[in-house]
Amino acid sequence: MRVGRNVARILLLPSMANITKAQLVLHDGSCVIGDHFGGHRSMSGEVVFNTGMVGYPEAMTDPSYRGQVLVLTYPLIGNYGVPVNGQSKGGIAGLKMSELLESDRIQVSGLVVSTLSKRYSHSTALDHLDSWMRQHDVPGISEVDTRTLTKKLRTHGTMLGKMVIDGQDVQWEDPNERNVVAEVSVQEARLYPGLGEKKIILVDFGCKESILRHLTNARLDVLRVPWNYDWSDEPADGIVLSNGPGDPKMCSGALDIIRKGLKRDRPVLGICLGHQLLALAVGADTFKLKFGHRGQNQPCIQVGTKRCFITSQNHGFAVNEQTLPQEWKPWFFNANDGTNEGMQHRERPIFSVQFHPEANPGPLDTVFLLDSFINTVRRGQ
Repeated sequence: MRVGRNVARILLLPSMANITKAQLVLHDGSCVIGDHFGGHRSMSGEVVFNTGMVGYPEAMTDPSYRGQVLVLTYPLIGNYGVPVNGQSKGGIAGLKMSELLESDRIQVSGLVVSTLSKRYSHSTALDHLDSWMRQHDVPGISEVDTRTLTKKLRTHGTMLGKMVIDGQDVQWEDPNERNVVAEVSVQEARLYPGLGEKKIILVDFGCKESILRHLTNARLDVLRVPWNYDWSDEPADGIVLSNGPGDPKMCSGALDIIRKGLKRDRPVLGICLGHQLLALAVGADTFKLKFGHRGQNQPCIQVGTKRCFITSQNHGFAVNEQTLPQEWKPWFFNANDGTNEGMQHRERPIFSVQFHPEANPGPLDTVFLLDSFINTVRRGQ
């Protein structure tokens, strides 16, 4: 029965009678066996887990997951499909693919789930998760005890892993030992016109599309530039240092540019990797977390208050708060492990957060921070 313009689409996964087995081999020698789906190739990467209940299409297309094997802790995955397929680059109800995903391709190297739904139902769904992953040649493993696997990663820490299909072994590969930012950043500068009220430079270290959308929806002109583009003398009313993948210290080529850019008096906002790079540029240090923060349910407390915000996060490194220079003060901290989640300059409109205030796929608790930055730019402060 038709219930409105957005009618839920329910489709069944093609016959899975010929499912093959796949292995997830961890660097400590342990092995997990499950059912193979998605792309038919073996691969390796850093095995991480995400505790979100929803948002697998957004997570899988987030450039911050470049080079990683993603373990989803929620037990049922694929039940609402994906909002794009191989034939169509748009959704329904006037939504384009860029309005539903975080980049134009799957960024994770592999996916591990407990149960892969054999059917999906959602008004924006155009394809099954398995079919979408086959089109992008990204392998997956289902029928895995992801609870036990996650507990192992929490106890021993994030580790390297291989997803082996049909016994085709591959070499170990650690994405943190290469500059993965260069792999996901845009290759040339591009202007996204708003209404010309103000101009923002968005430094793309692996930027989520939702950050760009939020800025352009606020009627700002946005110049999106590559990670190593010298924007320091570029005319602009504000700077956004985006999220991105990997170890921030592998992106050292951007630090001198940030230092030069900070000499000009204009608002600066750092998000996730942008927060870490800003901290490194001003003289602080970063370190690798044992298993990182990934999901849409990370609690963060504003320093000096009892106010707790539920945030969306995806990172494996953090800023060492004890190394912040005197002119900087901590802003937020993680309620679970006490690590730094934000910092502010004591006098200038320069601040950064480790979480994602653009809130895609949610929650909306901290979207006001991005709006506050935009208002600061508009006031010319």
